[in-house]
Amino acid sequence: MSVERIVFVNGVGLCTQAFGEAGDPAILLIGGMSSPMDWWEDGFCERLALGRRYVVRYDFRDTGRSITYPPGRPGYTGADLRQDAVALLDALGIRKVHLVGVSMGAAIAQCLAVEHPDRISSLTLVGTTAALPGSTEGLPGMAPELSAYLEASAGRGEPDWTDRTAVVERLVEDQRAFMRRGFDETRVRAVVEHIVDRSSDIAASLNHQHLDPGRDPDGSLADIAAPTLVVHGTADPLFPLAHGQALAAAIPNAALLSLEGVGHEVPPPAEWDRVVSALLRHTSSDAEPAAPPLLANLEAGGEDTG
Repeated sequence: MSVERIVFVNGVGLCTQAFGEAGDPAILLIGGMSSPMDWWEDGFCERLALGRRYVVRYDFRDTGRSITYPPGRPGYTGADLRQDAVALLDALGIRKVHLVGVSMGAAIAQCLAVEHPDRISSLTLVGTTAALPGSTEGLPGMAPELSAYLEASAGRGEPDWTDRTAVVERLVEDQRAFMRRGFDETRVRAVVEHIVDRSSDIAASLNHQHLDPGRDPDGSLADIAAPTLVVHGTADPLFPLAHGQALAAAIPNAALLSLEGVGHEVPPPAEWDRVVSALLRHTSSDAEPAAPPLLANLEAGGEDTG
């Protein structure tokens, strides 16, 4: 496993780390809102690398060891985050890439697919909803229990960011609210503690909530040409499963892989065998433009019957 390093792109320093051999097909992992690269856990990245993939993960601005801005005053837009990803590929010498994004990261991936179609070999969209026009309207909102948690959390205000214990407890509870089947507190707490300890300014991670989106990309879901795999938890409390189904139905030649009982999260370790297998097939150079072989039983927009 390589060490973390700071790469300067778009005038800022982003912390990145790679797994595997640079000559293998490249996968760029893009995290969710306020999430550093640590949620793409080492074991997940290593399994992909063992499948002869060059796996790159990175910290967004205001997360991990990347550049930070004063809390509440981000000096960039959502469009800048999209361009950071492209500039990072340029800096690493990656011409074409397989994008794997979760939540906000999957929204970024959708936009990049229409802004830079010549750079994108495939898309994998995890736990997200449409970021471009063209999906079905009238989709269900977040689960009532998550809404209640977020309202109560807002009422409590921010933790004392200088109190490591208080910060860890709040972040663990936040993850509990979004994750579902078999919430593994020991695992989650270990990841959160690592994040808190390696972050330059953990308070700055909330800056993503204050972002101006910037310029919208030109295009719709129907314009996505890259082979697309939609991965969605059946118990996602933020974007219920219908969001993933609608996304897969709206993107040409997309397939849906549903994860039973999984919430709004990066696929947990219990799903790694299944998800890594699907990703390796989906990112194979000989993959068909439509659904990969593992998912041949799926209709576009349909549910996994296995």
